[in-house]
This record gives sequence, C-alpha cells and structure tokens, in this order.
Amino acid sequence: MTHSAAVEHHPLLPRIEQALDTIRPYLAADGGNVRVLDITEDMVLQLELLGACGTCPMSPMTLKAGVEESVKKAVPEIRSVEAINVTPMGEQPAGQTGRPVQPNPVPTPQF
Repeated sequence: MTHSAAVEHHPLLPRIEQALDTIRPYLAADGGNVRVLDITEDMVLQLELLGACGTCPMSPMTLKAGVEESVKKAVPEIRSVEAINVTPMGEQPAGQTGRPVQPNPVPTPQF
C-alpha cells in the first residue's frame, strides 16, 4: 500500500496497517480496499476507499462498523476514522427512503 509523504513515517502507521490487514480480505471479497491518507493531529485516521468500496451504498456502515472498530481496537490512540470519498447514507443514490412498502401480489391466472 502506498501512503502520502505526511503519514509515511508516522509511528502509529505500522499498527494501523496491521489492523487494516485483518479486514482487507473481507473488503477484497467485494472488490474493495482502503488506503491510509493521513493521521491528523486530532488522531483522526483519514482513508480513501478504493475499488467497489468507493461506490458501495454500504460503505458508510462498513467504515464505521468494520474499519473504525478494528482500527480503534488495535490502536486506541485513534479517535475516529473517516473516508474522504464516502457518500453519506442520506445521499446514496440507490435504495428506498422511508418505510419499506409491501409489494402488490401478482394475481394467479385462473384456468
């Protein structure tokens, strides 16, 4: 994985990469990956979602429930994880809004 010059020598990077390596197989199974972009002074890990992760409607949940939890468990110094290219759930183009609607049954033809 290539990193930005600013983060390349950060002391937490090896531990972060190790944590990310534990979840990369799951991301790769769906055609995605992540790349570390920066670790801010506030201890926020900034990632870029790659491949299918960049356009997947589930990316915000994967980021919080999978990636962030794995990283924070392995590297408690990290306060949060954010992706610079994730679309918030409310702005996702696919899916229903509001409550699910029951489909109308298709009438069975009478012979």
